[in-house]
Amino acid sequence: MLNVFVPKESRPGERRVAATPDSIKKLLKAGLAVQVEQEAGLAAGFVDDAFAKAGATVVAHAADHWRSADIVLKVGPLGSNPSLGIMEVEALKPGAVLIGFLDPFNLPVVRRFAERRITTLSMELVPRITRAQVMDALSSQASIAGYRAVLLAATRVGKYFPLMTTAAGTVTPAKVVVLGAGVAGLQAVATAKRLGAVVEVSDIRPAVKEQVESLGGRFIELPLEESGEGAGGYARELSAAGLDRQREVLTRHLAQADVVITTAQVPGKKAPILVTKGMAEAMKPGAVIVDIAAERGGNCELTREDQDVVHQGVLVLGPTNLAAGMAGDASVLFARNVAALLLHFVKEGELAIDPADEVLSGALLTHHGEVVNRSVADLVTAAKG
Repeated sequence: MLNVFVPKESRPGERRVAATPDSIKKLLKAGLAVQVEQEAGLAAGFVDDAFAKAGATVVAHAADHWRSADIVLKVGPLGSNPSLGIMEVEALKPGAVLIGFLDPFNLPVVRRFAERRITTLSMELVPRITRAQVMDALSSQASIAGYRAVLLAATRVGKYFPLMTTAAGTVTPAKVVVLGAGVAGLQAVATAKRLGAVVEVSDIRPAVKEQVESLGGRFIELPLEESGEGAGGYARELSAAGLDRQREVLTRHLAQADVVITTAQVPGKKAPILVTKGMAEAMKPGAVIVDIAAERGGNCELTREDQDVVHQGVLVLGPTNLAAGMAGDASVLFARNVAALLLHFVKEGELAIDPADEVLSGALLTHHGEVVNRSVADLVTAAKG
């Protein structure tokens, strides 16, 4: 019987857990044995007793289970772990399977996975195809990030979001500009509209205009001479000239905004700068920018990871890992995504990993001592050269 281990997350501030009592029941039904580290789910609202009642074994000495597990389920990338005394990647046994957000473009770690013959499936690389929708953790967590970014802005801006009519007079609604209409951006639009704000949206992919308008947002037309459509529905990086044209249009809209939510990211690359220092300086004092892309360098030139920056009266927030702030539901969704991916290649209690499978060909990062994801493998080869 294959042993699945769910450790407590070691990343500072990470409150999510990679399995929940409900997802564990599915794994047990598939013929897997599950061990959960003591208090692994406590920060997300799942007590040890709930895991035990679901059929998992709650264990106190994690080091032994890191070394013996056939499959390890994680939320965040592997790092240092004081309870192990070594880096987590070194604690895995050769041939083990690791599933989670693995930061697949961190090439030194990826090479180490291959050297140690660890089979890794990166949730960031799950292909955006119909068969894999239930496994799409990027989308499930990005939706939470977009929701929480708007709530964060609403608590920091000195203005009501909705139109308010009071005995003292009428207060006009807040104007919110969302940059990027991916999953996080669209959730931000929907949330801001529910709160009563007037919402404008900018995206370099004209195809998302209909989605924006269906949520009640106004789409900002950009005079681009190139397509912003990338592979798999993601945005691609614009040329310098394209970015300049985008910024020129956005400057006028940002100058009237009370809140700006930035969400634009390009897989494997630094986030594009959409809001320059000069553009921020043209905004109204008291305006708030929430930069969801802070962990990838930020879409605003003033953004600093997990810091509040005040520049000429404009507040720039650079929160990272917003989903961890709503750890309960974030864990429920992530655990469903992970369980769906795991059960895709577990047949009758045994591993059946087929690199040619349409889903696994995207998500599989390393296998049998090789970097098998084509995009990452090309980067590893280029780095060696």
